[in-house]
Amino acid sequence: MFSLSEVASLNDVLPTYRILKPWWDVFMDYLGIVMLMLAIFAGTMQLTKDQVACLPILEEKQEILRASHYTTENPQETSTSSLGSETSSTHDLSDNIMHDISIPQPRGRPTNLDYQQYIFVNQMCYHVALPWYSKYFPYLVLIHTILLMVSSNFWFKYPKTSSKIEHFVSILGRCFESPWTTKALSETACEDSEESKQRIMAGQMASKQISTDSREDSAGSSTPILESNKVNFSAERFSAVPEGPSMTILDKKDGEQAKALFEKVRTFRAHVEDSDFIYNLYVAQTFIKALKLILILSYTSTFAAAIKFSHICEPKIEHLTGYGRFFCTHNMAFMLRKLLFTFMAIIGLYGLVCLYALFWLFRRPLKEYSFEKVREESSFSDIPDVKNDFAFLLHMVDQYDQLHSKRFAVFLSEVSENKLREISLNHEWTFEKLRQHVSCNAQEKQELHLFMLSGLPNSVFDLTELEVLKLELIPEVRISAKVSQMMNLKELHLYHCPAKVEQTAFTFFRDHLHCLHVKFTDVAEIPAWVYLLRNLRELYLVGNLNSEHNKMIGLESLKDLRHLKKLYLKSNLNKMPTNLTDLSPHLVKLVVHNDGTKLLVLNTLKKMTSLTELELHNCELERIPHAVFSLTNLQELDLKSNSICTIEEVISFQYLKRLTSLKLWHNKITAISPTISYVKNLESVYLSYNKLDSLCVSLFHLPKLRYLDLSHNSISLIPDEVGLLQNLQHFAITGNKLRSLPEQLFECTKLKVLCVGHNSIAILPDSIGELLQLSQLELKGNCLDYLPCQLSQCRHLKKNFFIVEDHLFDTLPLEVKENMIVIPGLKTKV
Repeated sequence: MFSLSEVASLNDVLPTYRILKPWWDVFMDYLGIVMLMLAIFAGTMQLTKDQVACLPILEEKQEILRASHYTTENPQETSTSSLGSETSSTHDLSDNIMHDISIPQPRGRPTNLDYQQYIFVNQMCYHVALPWYSKYFPYLVLIHTILLMVSSNFWFKYPKTSSKIEHFVSILGRCFESPWTTKALSETACEDSEESKQRIMAGQMASKQISTDSREDSAGSSTPILESNKVNFSAERFSAVPEGPSMTILDKKDGEQAKALFEKVRTFRAHVEDSDFIYNLYVAQTFIKALKLILILSYTSTFAAAIKFSHICEPKIEHLTGYGRFFCTHNMAFMLRKLLFTFMAIIGLYGLVCLYALFWLFRRPLKEYSFEKVREESSFSDIPDVKNDFAFLLHMVDQYDQLHSKRFAVFLSEVSENKLREISLNHEWTFEKLRQHVSCNAQEKQELHLFMLSGLPNSVFDLTELEVLKLELIPEVRISAKVSQMMNLKELHLYHCPAKVEQTAFTFFRDHLHCLHVKFTDVAEIPAWVYLLRNLRELYLVGNLNSEHNKMIGLESLKDLRHLKKLYLKSNLNKMPTNLTDLSPHLVKLVVHNDGTKLLVLNTLKKMTSLTELELHNCELERIPHAVFSLTNLQELDLKSNSICTIEEVISFQYLKRLTSLKLWHNKITAISPTISYVKNLESVYLSYNKLDSLCVSLFHLPKLRYLDLSHNSISLIPDEVGLLQNLQHFAITGNKLRSLPEQLFECTKLKVLCVGHNSIAILPDSIGELLQLSQLELKGNCLDYLPCQLSQCRHLKKNFFIVEDHLFDTLPLEVKENMIVIPGLKTKV
């Protein structure tokens, strides 16, 4: 037996999907219930009362034969009766008359059949004479009804559609009941077009009150206006703690549920909108029902005439009953005929409704759904139109109640989602919490780094002392006019943060921002307002600057960056951007980090004659580019991490009179060209991490050389000419194959840093004491047995900058060790 709860649960199935049942489907379901009751009623009556009554058809010949047969079988009885009748006819005449009056005589023709034979005849004729439609009509109605009811709900049960429908109904119900839906719609209802016009006019008035120089640039600076000005949800309305009793604050639980709904709607849309399977299935089942109804009506009308009250039966049982033909009556014929016409009327009505459903399906494009009315009423102008199965489901919902689609549309709007994020964000990131995350960076500037937030908290704009703002992996950054109160803000970092600024905020950035870092995936993600920051001094761009077809996408015009001094590009360039020529009059430093992509075309560099520093890192250069030799103002050249094998072109550096620093580290250089001695103004040479095994004497004929780095090569000998470098202050030859140090090295009395670690040096000369300015010494990783006592003469050498094994340090005299560990204001003995 079924329990009451199990039976009651069956009634919950239909209400679950009632929102997707239009009136015609509901009406057809009721018609199906009526047909089902009709089938049950007809079947019940047929089981209890359905029967036929048959009598044999008596012909004249049969009567004569029966009479003669009766006479031959009883001759004595017949003669006796005849004599008796003749002799006593007159005597019994009065008695017969009285008997006829008192006892009724049977009428009709005798059949000479007993009761069992009649039962047998009735059953035979029920199966022989009665039409099949009269016998199976209730069962046909039942089968047709079940098939129609299954067809009406097939799309709710088919695996490829039921899961999507169930998910959709679940999401729709939660969106309808979500507190965020009510709050969002109630707030947008309070906004009108006049208010938005006033804000736009106020922005225009503010833009007109700039200086004379800004008026000249007003045509170019009008582009980076925040897109929210076009929407009634502007950034100014997303306050953390609005004033008045109507402030928008959600409970944390409600806010999290609303965020989850946004994600579910986005996922469901992506899953359903790419196909039209649900629509096609619904059309197919409706079309099949229409064909089935036509078929039912066609054959039912044909067999309707077969249901009659009287039938002639010829069961071929004359050898059992003596009769070949019977006249039968069907006692259910009248009722079945009435039920049949009722069934045909219901089927006809069902067919009309089904035809209307087909008309509705094909009359309008149900694969497209527009939220135009919702956008006009709710001011959510960014609600996208949907298509395919997603659109069809919304059309079906509109037949139930259009309010569901309106409330559901709130979760399709990015403006609504951004507002929810900002409200939750401002509620979580208060001014006090942000203040705790402010730190002092290496440049001793007040810095705030926000990472992976849903947006930019409004409380950030209250940190007026902030100098550096770093925003990383924030999907939606909206910078309002309140940023203008951050007068100390000079540096901004946008790492994968598509930032939108209002007009007033852009004006502030244009006049006050000095350094901007932008990290992106595609060049199109760079905000357009970046190229209009006329007072920008440093610009760092990190990301892909090439298109899908490996053709350079030129940066936007850089001519408005009038004060840009430093440009850093970390990308995968094939050639130098041509728009860099717009910066040629004032750009001082250019850094290109190419991440291993070969930089082929560098002709643009020839026009950038104002460059003083050039860095080309990891560009797969095999030689020093000739375009470099046109940079007459160049002071520092850095070609780190390339594939340079030879530096024969170094002789051309003699024409670069201001070149003081040459960095060729992390390359494949095997030898130093003797022509390097012609570059008399060199002060710093970086040749570490190459493949040098010997040193050219010409390297030590650079009179102004102060910094020489030869670390991590294969050098085994330092020439005696090293003593000629009288201005040398930093000498590093760590990680080579040296066995000894020449005495001439210690003639460089201005030497402050000496790094000779990780070699094979066995003895440290006593002449090291002549380096009176030495403040840093690295000896670790050699074959030393002891340290000379003359290290005591190096008064500036302290333990923190003396890199050596502990056991070697212990071999020094006590006084020397004490002098090395002296701390200002405190003397500690070992």
